[in-house]
Parts: sequence; structure tokens; C-alpha cells
Amino acid sequence: MSASPYQFGFIGAGKLAGSVIRGLLLKNFCAPSAILASEPNAETRTQLQNELGISLTTENGEIAAKTEIVFLGVKPQMVLPVLRGLGVALTDKLVVSFAAGIRIAQMEVVTPARIMRVLTNTPSAIGRAASAFASGPRATDQDRQKIRTMFGTIGLVVEVDDDQINAVTALAGSGPAFVYAMIEALARGGEKMGLNKQVSLQLAAQTALGATEMMITSGKSPEELIKMVVTPGGTTAAGLRVMEERFVAAALADAVEAATKRGQEMARENL
Repeated sequence: MSASPYQFGFIGAGKLAGSVIRGLLLKNFCAPSAILASEPNAETRTQLQNELGISLTTENGEIAAKTEIVFLGVKPQMVLPVLRGLGVALTDKLVVSFAAGIRIAQMEVVTPARIMRVLTNTPSAIGRAASAFASGPRATDQDRQKIRTMFGTIGLVVEVDDDQINAVTALAGSGPAFVYAMIEALARGGEKMGLNKQVSLQLAAQTALGATEMMITSGKSPEELIKMVVTPGGTTAAGLRVMEERFVAAALADAVEAATKRGQEMARENL
């Protein structure tokens, strides 16, 4: 059996899959010539071709025939129909789904492929992804190592069970939106106190970046790092007191819970 002309195939190359592709190329994990993507949107195809130089098609069957690993970047409700449509063309293929809410067992019913799931996020485009992968019983140790290496190149990657993926989707997949909302809220506070809008937004974003980097590099817990900033009776203590009174921490935890439950609902809807 001859080798496939492309290493990686993407069925759907929109926001999330496009971010993964950008990250892989940014980190020189592979050359543009190693990627073939199927994308129905002409504007997206043109953008990816001009910006990244990868190969594009509109035929999902071409992805199955010409690539070694197939990534599903389609909407959750399209995952099972796409797999059914490709049928035996996916025999002996590794298929990796990016979709929330569609369990490995559901996919294995409709395809002969080896199935894995990866839940990642849009910061993969700059090599700062938070990813988790889960493996179906058909997946091999070699499959797992390939995916671990690939997503480890564009950020942090952990292995979880398939029944934990919805929580990963909520925390890491939806999480960037929650963080952007927090940054926007902090910036609005700066504006309210007289700062220019753009200056306030830049300061809020850089503060979030610096705090995050410090936590990662120091190995300290959030509690330890908070203590390093707080002076009893000072400005930080005053702000934290308002956050506690307004239940900000509880709201963020509830946001992750709500996103997780929605993922569980989506799985039931696609049974």
C-alpha cells in the first residue's frame, strides 16, 4: 500500500481547525505541502490558500483517499453524517474529531476508522493551545503518541477519558471566551475611572498575560500568587472584596458547569 500524499487532512477548516493548521505551520511541525483541507466556503478556501499555502478541496472523499490522519473540524451535528458518507474509505484510517458533544462510541458505530477526540482552542494559532485528547478502543499507542506530539507542539496537551471531554470543552475550548469577557470587563473598569479605551484594554490584556505567565512559570498556586499582590487594607483587597460580594468566582465556575452540561445535552441530541 503506497503512502498517502498528504500527512494531515482536515474536513472543515474554519475557526478551530484553521487555528490548529496555523499553529502547526507556525511551529514548523510540518510543511504546508503536508496538509490538505476540505472546506465548502470559497472565501475561507481563498484565505487559507493565500495565507498559508496549503492544498484545498471541496471533496471530503479526497481527504479520506489522500491523507494519513483525518481531522474533523465540522459542526457537531455534521460529524456522524460526514462519517457515514465516507463509509469504508476510512478503513485503516485514524480519524480525530474536534467536535463537542459527539462521543467516540457514537462515531465508532458509523465508521470503521480508529477514533480519537481532541478538544483544543483557538490560541493554538499562536502555539498557546490548551488541548486534551481521548482515545477509542481501536486507537493504537502509536496513534496516541502522534497526537500527543502534534498538539504538544502547539501548546499544552493532556490525556483524558472520553467522558471527561465535555468538561475540557467547557474549560479549555470555551474558556478563551470567558477570559476575553473578563479582560473586557477589567478594561471597562479602567475606562470608568478615566483611562482611554484603547489604553485600558491594552493594560487589561497585558495584565492577564503577565499574571498567567507568572503562574505557569512560578509553579505557585493562585492563592499563593494572590497573597503576593494583596496588602491588608490596600487597593487589591478592596477590589477582591467587591468580587467576593458579587460572586464573581462562583459565576465563572457556573459558566464552566453550564458549558459542560450543554456538551452533555448535545451528545444526547445526536444519539
